Amino acid sequence: MMAQVKLRQDLPPKGGYPGIRWEKNLPTRGVSGVAMFLICGGVMSVGFTLLIRHQRKRREWEREQLQSRLYLLPLLQAEFDRRVLRGMKLFEEEEAQIMKDVKGWTVGEGVYHTDKWIHPPAERLKSPEGAKSFSI
Repeated sequence: MMAQVKLRQDLPPKGGYPGIRWEKNLPTRGVSGVAMFLICGGVMSVGFTLLIRHQRKRREWEREQLQSRLYLLPLLQAEFDRRVLRGMKLFEEEEAQIMKDVKGWTVGEGVYHTDKWIHPPAERLKSPEGAKSFSI
């Protein structure tokens, strides 16, 4: 039979096996949450500051635009009134030419019997020659 071999049991080394590293050991990447919060707060405060500054300038520009329109309004109204009077004059000249044979016809007499100024309807305004239309 076989010669007897002395068996040796496999045992851990003296002092034991080294420990197993089971915890996460990931390197930190990027900035911390507090730093991101502070950076976002800084960017937002700068953005709001610029926004408020721009809104103030825009309001100033709008106020200037409104004032310029208010200053030009009398001039534009005078031009429009001259245009209306010119159209009324042309209409009355044409009306006088057409109705010259009708007795008792008063040229330019309106249908409204009042002392207040009533803006003439567009039909009573004649556009000057060369103009496409007379719009109010």
